[in-house]
Amino acid sequence: MTVQTWTYLLVGISFSIYIGIALWSRAGSTKEFYIAGGGVSPLANGMATAADWMSAASFISMAGIISFMGYDGSVYLMGWTGGYVLLALLLAPYLRKFGKFTVPDFIGERYYSKTARIVAVLCALLVSFTYVAGQMRGVGVVFSRFLEVDINTGVIIGMVIVLFYAVLGGMKGITYTQVAQYCVLIFAFMVPAIFISIQMTGNPIPQLGMGAKGAEGTYLLEKLDGLSAALGFSEYTQGSKSTLDVFAITAALMVGTAGLPHVIVRFFTVKKVRDARKSAGLALLLIAILYTTAPAVAVFARTNLINTVSNQPYTNMPEWFTNWEKTGLLSFVDKNKDGKIQYLADSQQNELTVDRDIMVLANPEIADLPAWVIALVAAGGLAAALSTAAGLLLVISSSVSHDLIKNVFRPNITDKQELIAARLASVAAVCVAGYFGINPPGFVAAVVALAFGLAAASFFPAIIMGIFYKKMNKEGAVSGMIVGVSLMIFYMLKFKFGLFDGGKTAVAGLKVQWWFGISPEGFGFIAMWVNFIVAIVVQHFTAAVPQEIQDMVENIRIPISKEKE
Repeated sequence: MTVQTWTYLLVGISFSIYIGIALWSRAGSTKEFYIAGGGVSPLANGMATAADWMSAASFISMAGIISFMGYDGSVYLMGWTGGYVLLALLLAPYLRKFGKFTVPDFIGERYYSKTARIVAVLCALLVSFTYVAGQMRGVGVVFSRFLEVDINTGVIIGMVIVLFYAVLGGMKGITYTQVAQYCVLIFAFMVPAIFISIQMTGNPIPQLGMGAKGAEGTYLLEKLDGLSAALGFSEYTQGSKSTLDVFAITAALMVGTAGLPHVIVRFFTVKKVRDARKSAGLALLLIAILYTTAPAVAVFARTNLINTVSNQPYTNMPEWFTNWEKTGLLSFVDKNKDGKIQYLADSQQNELTVDRDIMVLANPEIADLPAWVIALVAAGGLAAALSTAAGLLLVISSSVSHDLIKNVFRPNITDKQELIAARLASVAAVCVAGYFGINPPGFVAAVVALAFGLAAASFFPAIIMGIFYKKMNKEGAVSGMIVGVSLMIFYMLKFKFGLFDGGKTAVAGLKVQWWFGISPEGFGFIAMWVNFIVAIVVQHFTAAVPQEIQDMVENIRIPISKEKE
């Protein structure tokens, strides 16, 4: 069978499973819609959390960005992995003990203020829509290549699928769908990695294959260093970013993880605080399978790409090259008219443009693996993108229906009316997400990194101080969130999109123009500290926290005995 036939078959089967689970797990109440009834087992929640966490950025884009950035790309591995550890140890058990439906719910109650709740909702919407833009682009990339439809049509198909199980099942449907999606995405990521590791080094373990010797007797990383240097690129294992920028990006991704509302809400779905800890540990182990494999996939993909295309006649390019050209994500311009592909670091001489997001998806094709393996990667990429998109859309809908409508504008609304509002909000959110997928702002990992910066600048300080600093009042928390997220937005618009200088800054992208030499992806770390400082200063000059709120915070931090659990 052809790759397209296999793709239709595997994607069709996986989509049928997702829809079947959604029908089986329809939400009948707001509790089921928001937190799956609060009765999810640690194992199921761990798998769902892993799928929710490993988005299109992890599956499609992370290995791609590492393959191009080399050592510098390790910031994504360190930041995202370390961030999950931070979330699991520092926040998850306390937030589960608090027992609310959403992050804005926690902030609204902890800071005894509707204003705090509204600000938190706006931040949640901003973070979630920025994040979901990357997921919908991932969906479009997969569909445009493997189902041979244009990106817009692919995004619309993805919207319909997500809409079906997110609106019908809410968190209950999403949770059990994500369990299936984890199985699909991890199998789809590991199978080609194992195949290619055996092919290139004879070692079936990709993590070991990356550091092994190839057929020529040369270590694979040494070979890639040599290939990169010969083309004018920096050596793969040598970094070019400043230490400060690497630290800032890693830290922003870490603290941003701990402030992501769609991940935090997963810990509200289990029965006990102890189950939140268990599911966090299980999720970390399940996530580590992909995250420790991604660097190996990056090395395999980069080596194979250079060997296949560099200084080779364009007419000799294999079928995969032509297929990806059709998507517009790979392009060749014969500048010197010699008919050969000059893939070079020098932009004036370089004739090949490769979108980073195709590296994982094209990797099995470049390595000439069987058609079913190539199609399996497509199904895995869709599972990764759709699982996270669904979690984000639930955050958006619950923020609107529960935090705004129920707790601010119409507190007397019935459970049934709130459920209807949540589903209508989901429909609207899917439409907005679809727009971002059709008009993508950039490659997946970069867009997602900005979402982490926004979460770090807004939520993380408010949550941390809400749990561990009982004297933090509503005025301080609200001021900190507003200033922090505003500063991050300004920095993004100025240095990522060049909004305040006619686009010159974004085009130039020079480190000397960045404040402190820190890129937009890392500036969330600076904005986070500004949030902390503003909040603490304002708190010292405003009214003290009511005693009952201080008692509530004290209670959150007291461990629960096994008997009480």
